[in-house]
Amino acid sequence: MKERINQTLRSREKKRISDPGLISSAVLVPVYEKAGEYYVLFTRRTERVEYHKGQISFPGGRKDEGDRDLLATALREGFEEIGLRPEAVEILGELDDESTVSTRFAVSPFVGLIPYPYDFEINRGEVAGLVEVPLAALRDKANFREEVVTDGGRTFMAYSYHYGDQVIWGATARILKQFLHLVYADELT
Repeated sequence: MKERINQTLRSREKKRISDPGLISSAVLVPVYEKAGEYYVLFTRRTERVEYHKGQISFPGGRKDEGDRDLLATALREGFEEIGLRPEAVEILGELDDESTVSTRFAVSPFVGLIPYPYDFEINRGEVAGLVEVPLAALRDKANFREEVVTDGGRTFMAYSYHYGDQVIWGATARILKQFLHLVYADELT
């Protein structure tokens, strides 16, 4: 799986968003193997954070002046939010930039293989908890929804993934959809 993700992501050119009106940010898409199955790790944001309260997201946030690049942003945020040390992450590649609809972020996603088990140190001011979802569940079309949404005069396609009582939507779902379609092409069940 590691080789498949790495080869797929490194064999393509990343599409970047260069809109100066958007806030530059990055996320880490953490993937790991547990009991012979691959999982994606998400965070559930607290109600105290400034943006995306209570939503399921990838570890990440806005680029700080001290970050040398957006990869450094993703790794710093992963450490700040869940205690994931940058040296524990093996970056497998990048996904296309994605923008948030209402909060005006340009998000640069980095896919990283992380060790399992791992002793996460959750920042309770930002993260209410961790959400582990098997890739097999995310690939199952029964857990995927898409609908046309009109918001503020704009019409667009909205995606969501459902796993138990967890709903992954918004930019996180768009990033996840891109990842699954790149890595699994027409294998989605």
